[in-house]
Amino acid sequence: MTQTASGHQPELETDLDRYAHTHYQLRKKVFRVFGDDFQIFDADGDLAFYSRLKAFRLREDIRVYADPDKERELLVIKARTSFDFGTAYDVTDAVSGEYVGVLRRKGFSSMFRDEWAILDTDDNERGTILEDSATRAMVRRILDLSFLWPQAFHATIGDAPVAHFQQRFNPFVAKIDLDFSADEDILLDRRLGIAAAILLCAIEGRQD
Repeated sequence: MTQTASGHQPELETDLDRYAHTHYQLRKKVFRVFGDDFQIFDADGDLAFYSRLKAFRLREDIRVYADPDKERELLVIKARTSFDFGTAYDVTDAVSGEYVGVLRRKGFSSMFRDEWAILDTDDNERGTILEDSATRAMVRRILDLSFLWPQAFHATIGDAPVAHFQQRFNPFVAKIDLDFSADEDILLDRRLGIAAAILLCAIEGRQD
């Protein structure tokens, strides 16, 4: 990589490096009254992404930043409608302006087992994000046993596994481990993967 005269990496390269890891952990404080804070740490334990979701918004407009100061915006995740039952979320790269793709919650399917569709920029479905065992999903809903069986999701593009999202039970901080190691060919744009983790924690967490 090239460096500036001061010895620092150019901003664009730094932004690209944020998406280069195969493992991340998302953390969200459970007991907050006015909105949610999402922090995503990379495999080295460094803060890679930060997002603040305001409370009581009828239409989600989630901004992802490089740090809590919110000086550098990285991603925009915007709902197409005011209801999250089965809406689609457009993901845009705030740095380049590139339209990355769409994550759409399958509302009726998610009544029994959470499921999302991964769409390209033309709204063609390319993959899915599906909750783990349907039996466990039903038991969690009926008996509220999420503390015994935390949610897990696996993502595929076509038939190829590309990501795994594993919730970790903690009464004070919601944690999700992100694992992209199966996606050696980068079939899933990492920007969509990061956006998916935030939506799974924000939207599905709201259903519990």
